Amino acid sequence: MNSDLAALHPYPFEKLAGLKADLTPPAHLAHIPLTIGEPQHAPYPAALDALVKHQLDMARYPATNGLPSLREALAEWATMRFKLAGLDAERQVLPVNGTREAIFAFVQAALDRTRPAKVIVPNPFYQIYEGATLLAGGQPMYLNCTAENGFRPDFASVSPDTWRDVQIVFICSPGNPTGAVTSMDEFKQLIALADEHDFIIASDECYSELYLNENAPPPGLLQACAELGRNDYRRCVVFHSLSKRSNLPGLRSGFVAGDADILTPFKRYRTYHGCAMSLPVQYASIAAWQDEAHVRTNRDAYREKFSAVVEVLAPVMDFPTPEASFYLWPAVPGGDDIGFTQRLYTEQHVSVLPGSLMGRPDAQGINPGTGRLRLALVAELAPTLEAAQRIRQLIERG
Repeated sequence: MNSDLAALHPYPFEKLAGLKADLTPPAHLAHIPLTIGEPQHAPYPAALDALVKHQLDMARYPATNGLPSLREALAEWATMRFKLAGLDAERQVLPVNGTREAIFAFVQAALDRTRPAKVIVPNPFYQIYEGATLLAGGQPMYLNCTAENGFRPDFASVSPDTWRDVQIVFICSPGNPTGAVTSMDEFKQLIALADEHDFIIASDECYSELYLNENAPPPGLLQACAELGRNDYRRCVVFHSLSKRSNLPGLRSGFVAGDADILTPFKRYRTYHGCAMSLPVQYASIAAWQDEAHVRTNRDAYREKFSAVVEVLAPVMDFPTPEASFYLWPAVPGGDDIGFTQRLYTEQHVSVLPGSLMGRPDAQGINPGTGRLRLALVAELAPTLEAAQRIRQLIERG
């Protein structure tokens, strides 16, 4: 077996299961999970209709590049959403089976093993960045995201000597788990660093359509390229998904877009990888990407939920002002995120994810996730609000 498998950490939810294994929750309270970022709102019905309508296409092999009509729909959506001059639907867009699969595969294809291969990831982070790097023979480099830096990576802290070995920089905006949004200026500064030090920027933007201010959608990496007149999107790739936008996590549908000189060899890799999207899923994806009304309705539901939960928790917990995504990132009174998680489960039958399970210790031994919780506000309003009330009761009880 690949010896690098031994370097992989258990997934946070596996660690969480171990923390709860010997605990007994109160039987009189229904379990409310705020752990996995799996949307519980109703999936976009027109996408489901398209799956049924095209079910007989399961008898056909799909192409890695996807249907021209799908690539065109993806290019049109990204161009509209991020104010681009345009995307070449043939060379600058590639359908993928969700961002998790695509991010993992991308790192395998993009890292050059013949030279040092550092990959910068935000810390705390979505664990696939780390796992993909380790299995590609690379070395993850963690940049702490703390209250002091607005929960965004501080790229100015990276030395020129370190930049020489960096091959990929991962951005997650809006951030998982912090909800922080990378600004247009920060994207542009990172693009300048990529030009200077010759690395790829991989921007995970799967939460980009869940934002609380309807008049302030989060900017994207390609949008920054467009403002710079950089319409070849050199050194830049973005990852988008229907999982959060359209409540279709089981569809496993997304896309990668950006630099054609990067996507062309990545497509060759994917041809061997055997990960073409099935035709019914492609048709369902076209329906979802071409409709914005259901996405606005989805945002409205999250706004209502955030407003209600923040009203309950703000008096007893400190957390960054929610900007986007569907997470809250509160500090735990007393700082023991593991102990609080276990107490919350045994006394209130609410499951949350300890922040320390999403981070790694830095060179000084500091894990920036320690002392915080990730609350995934994915269920409908009533159970989510009840979970917030139970959390507050536990805190006020002391």
